[in-house]
Amino acid sequence: MKDNLEKEMLELLRQKKQVDIEEFSSTLYISDSTVRRKLTALQDKGLITRTHGGARINDEYEFFPSFTFRSHQNSLEKKKIALSAIKLIKNGDMIFLDGSTSAFFIAAYLTDFKNIKVVTNGIDTLSLLARNKIPAYSTGGLISPVNGSVLIGRHAENTVRAFHADIAFVSAQSVSANGEIYDCFEDENTLRNVMCANAEKSVFLCDGTKFGRTSPYRLCSLGAFDCMVCDRDVRNYFTTDRLPEIIFD
Repeated sequence: MKDNLEKEMLELLRQKKQVDIEEFSSTLYISDSTVRRKLTALQDKGLITRTHGGARINDEYEFFPSFTFRSHQNSLEKKKIALSAIKLIKNGDMIFLDGSTSAFFIAAYLTDFKNIKVVTNGIDTLSLLARNKIPAYSTGGLISPVNGSVLIGRHAENTVRAFHADIAFVSAQSVSANGEIYDCFEDENTLRNVMCANAEKSVFLCDGTKFGRTSPYRLCSLGAFDCMVCDRDVRNYFTTDRLPEIIFD
């Protein structure tokens, strides 16, 4: 209930940019005190800024670029990561790919493998796999209202649980120096965790843009992964020794 209410408040802010406390109360049928408490929590997560009598959404959260735009950002680095990551794949593997652009680049290099199957919640990734005639399963689920290139929710999670993958490839928006991984979309993190829990090996895909950024929702610690594939040597960035195998070229 708590998470749903925060999501409803964020969606209202996305639509109107700025909303006062009275409108939150009347639209969502909650008390003014509840509105103030939730706004404080959302501000603490960096998603909004409190204003006199209400709140406005933060630009970084409001402007989430399209999948096409993001796939062109740092594309050389992502291709480099993908070429390193596919060395972990074997013929006959069952593979989980999340909806990230990093995982999308892996999908582009799967045509040389035999008898592999892919399960993904990435809508663009599914389209690419279909064009390349790679056997693929959609997780199904709800199209994310804030990131329209991915499928999320209980149905997607249940589909993933119906498989046991040999390897799962996932990414996220930011990595802290102490080895904690974060993203700005909680529902995507939930599905990533389900993928990793139902795979023999879990791999975190990480280009240089992930460092030195902040995002509100924790995915997990890097130590929970079997390995991390990067575009460069990042070992000196971390202040923790609890790291997986780090692969880079």
